[in-house]
Amino acid sequence: MAGHSKWSQIKRKKAANDQQRGKMISKHIRAIQTAVREGGGDDPSTNLALKNALAAAKTDDVPASNIDKAIERAVGGSEGGSFEQVIYEGYGPSGIALMVEALTDNRNRTAAEVRHIFTKHGGNMSGSTAWLFDPKGIIVIADSTERVQELAIELGADDLDLEDDALTIYTQPSQLYSLVEGLEQAGFQIEASQLTKVPQNETELSPKDQQKVLTMLESLEDLDDVQNVYSNAKLTGLEAAS
Repeated sequence: MAGHSKWSQIKRKKAANDQQRGKMISKHIRAIQTAVREGGGDDPSTNLALKNALAAAKTDDVPASNIDKAIERAVGGSEGGSFEQVIYEGYGPSGIALMVEALTDNRNRTAAEVRHIFTKHGGNMSGSTAWLFDPKGIIVIADSTERVQELAIELGADDLDLEDDALTIYTQPSQLYSLVEGLEQAGFQIEASQLTKVPQNETELSPKDQQKVLTMLESLEDLDDVQNVYSNAKLTGLEAAS
């Protein structure tokens, strides 16, 4: 799974400017509130959707005060509309497959905005691509020693990927949090842990085409309703993105 560049993505998000971070936090708040309202309450031990939303928010350094207020409001039923998850599929520059997850209170608006980005960047929203991506749990640790690799395998990791002195661990979704617990008990600090979608195969691109794809991905991510964007492009220069 080399080339997925999860560690680079995390570093890029944490280095985002104030405006970008504000938008990112808003997306996490929306996901947390939706998980509370639709996933069965405010207890992450019994609400897997909330547990994953909280893990994703922690990865992006969302302040605890924002998270607490979001949960309180969702439990109380105040503020924020009712959002539903929608998925858009299609292809981008160089024929790369794309899968876009959104939370929206207006399907027509969101579909139009997403379609505009696809068209603007030479893509199209035709055909099914979801089958090209597998649900996975992903854990990132800023430690690539043999000790942590061996422990991850013992705990049931599916695959490991080394990048920039960081270790990315892939698991089955159902095993994500048991691996996190085992690694933390062994004294390792988790930089990120969340559920994601991983492409079954990645498409090699020239540096120029990588930049075209990256520009499109960032345009999609910048939409207020879009929560996650997945592609099968092998992006080796993500750390240089803004």
